[in-house]
Amino acid sequence: MKEKIMEYYKQEISAVRGMDFDEISRAVSAIKDAYEREAVIYVFGNGGSAATASHFCCDFNKGISGELDKKFRMVCLNDNVPTMMAVANDISYDEIFSYQMKGKLKADDLVIAISGSGNSENVIRAVNYAKEIGCRVLGITGYDGGKLRKLADYHMHAGVNDMQIAEDIHMSFDHMMYRVLKEELGKREIEGREV
Repeated sequence: MKEKIMEYYKQEISAVRGMDFDEISRAVSAIKDAYEREAVIYVFGNGGSAATASHFCCDFNKGISGELDKKFRMVCLNDNVPTMMAVANDISYDEIFSYQMKGKLKADDLVIAISGSGNSENVIRAVNYAKEIGCRVLGITGYDGGKLRKLADYHMHAGVNDMQIAEDIHMSFDHMMYRVLKEELGKREIEGREV
């Protein structure tokens, strides 16, 4: 199996090398700006992307926020399973994310939508709702980015036609931001106390 294992990681390395790091930096800055203005950050996705969204929420609300006086306000729309299932059962699975933001989402908030294909109907409906409100959207995608990449204001894109590798890279975005933002915001807070 060694050759197959090596081939998998060769594809992953190739996908990472092909990423637009200027675009990714703008996306990370958008998250930092949302933190600075104390906006709510909504994050969601299906399947593996749902797990990534939940992991984002943990790493931002506890990990990065841990030693900061001001905390991140991240909400994962996948984490309340009874609400999600009630919306799916009573209304439509296509509305499980948009419904949860209705009457709560503000134009100043930030939406992080995760979709490997970029074409999941429930994700696209939620993004369209966010755009109607005037909210900015960060799209995390794979493949060619699909509809989500066209709709989003900021992008973290893994341009690879492989769901597992795209999802690996999406998870790496979370851990990269954990490192970068924890250091950036922690340093700023320490400097602020010295002034």
